[in-house]
Amino acid sequence: MSKLAEYKALEAQLAEQLAQLNALKNDSELKREIQFEEKLRALLAEYGMSLRNVIAILDPQAKRSTPAAKPSARKARQVKRYKNPSTGEVVETKGGNHRILKEWKAEFGSDVVESWLQ
Repeated sequence: MSKLAEYKALEAQLAEQLAQLNALKNDSELKREIQFEEKLRALLAEYGMSLRNVIAILDPQAKRSTPAAKPSARKARQVKRYKNPSTGEVVETKGGNHRILKEWKAEFGSDVVESWLQ
């Protein structure tokens, strides 16, 4: 897309959004909501309360009504044992992020180390 076409498209979007913004500014429902929010925040400040305090007062069960964490559907990884044939050192890991395993792969190569899997 050329720069001129991109500029004109963005200018058209901006004009459309400005029209929507002007329509919202004249909306009586929005004005009522803004007025309500301002009065509510002033009242909260007057009493030194926060929204969390008000929710705790109005709905003490709110914290308990949150759904419990679902158990993971992913099955657990199996432990893999790698034995270095030259040193006899054994590494047990569930993932490939083990420090010694990384060192072995850097030194001997990934294919060689994978062949040490028991």
